[in-house]
Amino acid sequence: MNHFHYKNGELFCEEVPVRSIASEVGTPFYLYSSATLNRHFNTFDGAFDNIAHITCFAVKSCSNLSILNGFGKLGGGADIVSGGELFRALRAGIEPKKIIYSGVGKSKREIEEALLAGILMFNVESPQELDRIQAVAEKLGVRAPVAFRINPDVDPQTHAYISTGLAKNKFGIPVTEALKEYERARAMANIDILGVSCHIGSQLTKISPFIEALHKVKVFIELLADKDIVIKYLDLGGGLGINYNEEEPPLPTEYASAIIAELRLMNVTLILEPGRVIVGNAGILITEVQYTKVNTGGEKNKHFIIVDAAMNDLARPSLYDAFHAIKPVVEKKRASKVVDIVGPICETGDFLAKDRLFPEVKQGELLAIMSSGAYGFSMSSNYNSRPRVAEILVDGSEFRVIRERENYDDLIRNERLPE
Repeated sequence: MNHFHYKNGELFCEEVPVRSIASEVGTPFYLYSSATLNRHFNTFDGAFDNIAHITCFAVKSCSNLSILNGFGKLGGGADIVSGGELFRALRAGIEPKKIIYSGVGKSKREIEEALLAGILMFNVESPQELDRIQAVAEKLGVRAPVAFRINPDVDPQTHAYISTGLAKNKFGIPVTEALKEYERARAMANIDILGVSCHIGSQLTKISPFIEALHKVKVFIELLADKDIVIKYLDLGGGLGINYNEEEPPLPTEYASAIIAELRLMNVTLILEPGRVIVGNAGILITEVQYTKVNTGGEKNKHFIIVDAAMNDLARPSLYDAFHAIKPVVEKKRASKVVDIVGPICETGDFLAKDRLFPEVKQGELLAIMSSGAYGFSMSSNYNSRPRVAEILVDGSEFRVIRERENYDDLIRNERLPE
């Protein structure tokens, strides 16, 4: 459920007409619903109330400070993958002991920053990373809390680019090699072993891959116990999918029930890293129609709707051939035709929808690109020297700008002409 709905043929976010926001802040812009964000977080987190757990929101999916701050106030932590995300999480008020740090390429500086901040733990993804964490911790005179991200070689049945748990993926340590790394870590003077981590992919629409991975993790934790290595935290990652088109992902309650049933005899604190399932359907991208055109000369005429949002604003369609529902902000009773909805960037791959049956639109009308809250703004860029868009948060009958639209000066702020 989300709080984007039509009243008398006009799209509202909670109690605010989208058209009125556009008239004040201009287009394009990302628009988030506070009620949806809170509902989704509480629904997911609450599904695990019967066991010890920490819900660490995946900062990479939507990293605005206001949104992170809201999750922190609801008791959430943060799953981070960079020093910048650590900076954001801390600035947003997330408790350091609810921050976990994943990612395959942590630098010395990033490790030092995380140790000084006092995060809950690192998810170590390679033997060399373990050596680096030990060296940095020794230099600082502290002990580094770690888990190892083990790769269970489980097919998540999702898009190849967002699969992370197969042997061919770059993430984690193969489960067959992880035991010796735990034994190495135990012998290191500045390492504290706290947990085991596993994350198999994103936008999963079945429970079975999660359970298959969990079975392998449980067997591995038993091997650790035989070596007198005690595990306090089990990080199962994120990856639960949402409905973009015709997917039927499990509800958080169904997902939680299956996980809890598997953990009933384990004395661990569960760590979860939801991202898309919390924010995906809590945000939309609003764009204005600039032109419509018809290209002739092929086997059939090709119809285009050209809007002011582009692949630099929402990369998912170009990157993954991802589907996003697109709706008119004001409904009109017009005939539909097959169109491509495209942006102004000089790439053939700059599209938001291809061969989509869509009602006729006119210049200046507004469109809403749905389910854009996850990996929307956070993946945006300045390609073609386009300023990044504004982000707006609605709360009931009020809205506020939570990120100002960039201007041309912002584009060159860090650049220098030669003397």
